[in-house]
Amino acid sequence: MPTDGQAVPADLASIAAAAADAKASDPTAVLEMTELLAVVDRFVIASGRNVRQVRAIVEDVEQEVRAALGISPIQVEGLREASWVLLDYGDVVVHVFLEEVRAYYDLEHLWSSAPRMVGLAPQARRST
Repeated sequence: MPTDGQAVPADLASIAAAAADAKASDPTAVLEMTELLAVVDRFVIASGRNVRQVRAIVEDVEQEVRAALGISPIQVEGLREASWVLLDYGDVVVHVFLEEVRAYYDLEHLWSSAPRMVGLAPQARRST
């Protein structure tokens, strides 16, 4: 971890993904975005079956990241409706969807050229 107090994006993404995956109904995806977007290094994408589960995932991600790295999101969007909640950590953006909203927007397909992260190592994209 850098000495300036900033979290390493891979560490933050890994912690957020593990927290989301523990409560998510679909597998959590982590996309390596550094070569595709100048403003973000990682997307973490998770989903829940209902609004209550989406909110629980968001809460757990925030708690686990705060406990491990001492940071909170810069901004949280969409929590009221909880169909698509975005947690902005700067270099890492966590998207938590309702299952049907995740399927509709299909960020994994939209960003299909982004390598998927497993642990801290990027993996070649899945064929879709």
